[in-house]
Amino acid sequence: MIPVTKPYLPPLQEYGEYINSIWERQWLTNNGPLVNELEIKLKRYLDLHHLLYVSSGTIALQIAIRALDLKGQVITTPFSYVATTSSIVWEGCTPVFADIEPDTFNIDPTKIEELIGPQTSAILATHVFGNPCNIEVIQNIADRHGLKVIYDAAHCFGVKYRNKSIFEYGDISITSFHATKLFHTIEGGAVFTRCPELLKKMAFIRNFGHNGPDDIAELGINGKNSEFHAAMGLCNLNHVDEILAKRKELSLYYKKALQGLPVKYQLLHDESNYNYAYFPVLFNTEALMHQCIQALQNEKVYCRRYFYPSLAMLPYVSPTYLPICESVVKRIVCLPLYHSFTVSDIEMIARLMARVHNYGIVTSANQESDVVIEKEIETILKGGKIGIPYESWKP
Repeated sequence: MIPVTKPYLPPLQEYGEYINSIWERQWLTNNGPLVNELEIKLKRYLDLHHLLYVSSGTIALQIAIRALDLKGQVITTPFSYVATTSSIVWEGCTPVFADIEPDTFNIDPTKIEELIGPQTSAILATHVFGNPCNIEVIQNIADRHGLKVIYDAAHCFGVKYRNKSIFEYGDISITSFHATKLFHTIEGGAVFTRCPELLKKMAFIRNFGHNGPDDIAELGINGKNSEFHAAMGLCNLNHVDEILAKRKELSLYYKKALQGLPVKYQLLHDESNYNYAYFPVLFNTEALMHQCIQALQNEKVYCRRYFYPSLAMLPYVSPTYLPICESVVKRIVCLPLYHSFTVSDIEMIARLMARVHNYGIVTSANQESDVVIEKEIETILKGGKIGIPYESWKP
C-alpha cells in the first residue's frame, strides 16, 4: 500500500535517549527543558527572534485570533484546511470568503478590498502548500483599512520569502508540526510575531493566562505541548535538511515522470524557496481526476483531494459560490509524497495515470487488452514522455 503521506521517524535510539532523560527528570509537560530547547533551536534554524511552541496549528490560530482581539468579520480563503475557517468561527468571528487565484491557489488580493466593510477586523490568508501569498499587496490593503493580518503558514516549514523566513510576515503567522508535515513533533504547532508585547500576551494565553502561580494576566487556554512531543521535534530537526532535499528531488522527478499528462502544477512565487511539502496536481477535467484516483486506489495507491470541499460551503458558514475555487477543488489532488517514497513508486503512479489518460481504466478482467496497453506504455516510457530512467536524470 502507498498512502498519501507517512511521517518521518528518526532513528529510535535518538528518540530513546530523550525519553530516558524525561524519565529521569519526571518533568513531562508545563514548558519543560526540552520544550525550551526546541524553541531555541527552532529560532536559530529559522532565523527568528520570537516563537512559541504550542499543542497544534489549530490552537495556534485560535491564540492568534484571541491575542489580536479580533471581532466581527475576517476576510479569508476558501481553499485551505478546515481549521483555517473553523478557528475563525470558534473564536466568535464571521469568515468572509474571497476567491483564489487560479494558478497559485492562494487568496486573490484583488478580491479582498471589495469585501471590506465596517465589521471587518482582519485578513487571514493561507500560504497554500507552502507557496507564499502576495504579501505586499495584502499588507498594503490591511494598512489602508486598519486591519490585522494573520498568515496560516501550516505548510511552510523552511520556506523563505525575499531571504527572510515566511513566518516573519503579518501581525502573526502560525504553523503546524502535525505528523503529516515534513517537520513534525507528532502533534504540535507554533505562533510567530515580530512584536514582543504580542508574544508576551500569547505566552500568557498559551498557559491558562498564568503570569506566575498566583497571578492570572489574561483569559487563556491550555495550549502547551509536552516533553515527549518536543523530543520528537528535536530529533527531527537534526534531519530536516535531508528531508527537504529528498522531497525536492522526488518532486522534480515526479514532474519529469508525468510529462505528457494533462495536468498542471501550482505556480510558485519566484521570490521564494519552496519546501516541496506536497505534490498537488490540477487535472484538466474532473472526470479524468476521478478516473485516476480510482485506478490508483485499485492498486492500493491513495491520493487525497486536498483541499475539498470549498470552505465557503461548510455547513456552519453562509454559503458563498466562488467560481475559481469551485473549479479548482473539483480537479485537484495531492499525490503521495514522503521521505521514504521511491522513484519506483513514482514511475508506477505515472504508468497508471498514463493508462487512464490514454485508455481509460482497464481492469485485469480484460487481460489481453492489458498486455497490449502495457506494451504501448512501455513504448511511451522509452520515448521519454513519461517515466524517464532515474539513472539518466539529475535534479
